[in-house]
Amino acid sequence: MKPDLFEAPDYYLLDELLTEEHKLVRDAARSWVKRDVSPIIEEYAQKAEFPTQIISGLAEIGAFGPYIPPEYGGAGLDQISYGLIMQEIERGDSGVRSTASVQSSLVMYPIYAYGTEEQRKKYLPSLASGKMMGCFGLTEPDHGSNPSGMTTNFIDKGDHYLLNGAKLWISNAPFADIAVVWAKNEEGRIHGLIVERGMEGFSTPETHNKWSLRASATGELIFDNVKVPKENLLPGKSGLGAPLGCLDSARYGIAWGAIGAAMDCYDTALRYAGERIQFDRPIAATQLQQKKLAEMVTEITKAQLLAFRLGQLKNEGRATTAQISMAKRNNVDMAINIAREARQVLGGMGITGEYPIMRHMMNLESVITYEGTHDIHLLITGWDITGISAFK
Repeated sequence: MKPDLFEAPDYYLLDELLTEEHKLVRDAARSWVKRDVSPIIEEYAQKAEFPTQIISGLAEIGAFGPYIPPEYGGAGLDQISYGLIMQEIERGDSGVRSTASVQSSLVMYPIYAYGTEEQRKKYLPSLASGKMMGCFGLTEPDHGSNPSGMTTNFIDKGDHYLLNGAKLWISNAPFADIAVVWAKNEEGRIHGLIVERGMEGFSTPETHNKWSLRASATGELIFDNVKVPKENLLPGKSGLGAPLGCLDSARYGIAWGAIGAAMDCYDTALRYAGERIQFDRPIAATQLQQKKLAEMVTEITKAQLLAFRLGQLKNEGRATTAQISMAKRNNVDMAINIAREARQVLGGMGITGEYPIMRHMMNLESVITYEGTHDIHLLITGWDITGISAFK
């Protein structure tokens, strides 16, 4: 087991823009990743298993709903703190960050933003502490980039709702205690429902044989005449804008998280290039390797500036969906390209589990697709700047 020697690049001295609280939050997450994630993550990725023992640690560093107010169990932190936590967790592994993102932005956020006071008090403190885990059901077998076409539905049966349908590619599904599920009512309007494990007709089969996010639990949500109590409906918002509002928060976290994966690949490549001797000198002395490393740190720096400014806008309530899409698309694309270049710096060693690069590369192939594909986010920006939708 190799020691975690990670040192974060800060070429433009962005730490000077952070508050002391930001740095304390980030450093706590960084230390936890070095102690509790790095030593085990390669083993769990190799055996395609999520390390459930780290859930309590994620809760302790405030990774579950960090921006949720303290009265509901959250830490009451700002959006930049949330981003920094996601950055550090994804530096450890994208799958672990996915678990935290889903819990925070796709489960806790809709309950907090769209739920009743009773729902907030019932679920949020347990979710914040990790005693209860959740998942988010939007994507379906035949409806990914077109969520409005969903067929999962519920009908009013007087004293309860009857839910039928299926969701696919759901992070946390195999072990989640609750699912925030998006379904259409009899009028075709999309609503959110809280479905609890143990409800008759509700099952969560696990997805196997993944080459990506192997240390993350992924599954399906199957609803076969599930009776959902009426008090489990989220009444605060309906329509497609409700789940998309949750995705804005999650995509923002991804924009930060991808930087963490990129930093880990860059730091690994930089250290390796300084130690690997070829033709009687370190490969870091060659022009081609310096080109790779210089371009990596440049792209990371640009992504850091993009995420930081977006965090400021989020704190002010001014960040738009299109701005978030731009950051998610750019930063994940940046990270996956850095992973590929870093792999080349390491040569054949780059494909082994002795180094994290190939794991990051495979993980990022999922991150670049989920919560809005690379191309869909491009079209969101195109729509925003031209005023013309290319989706029809």
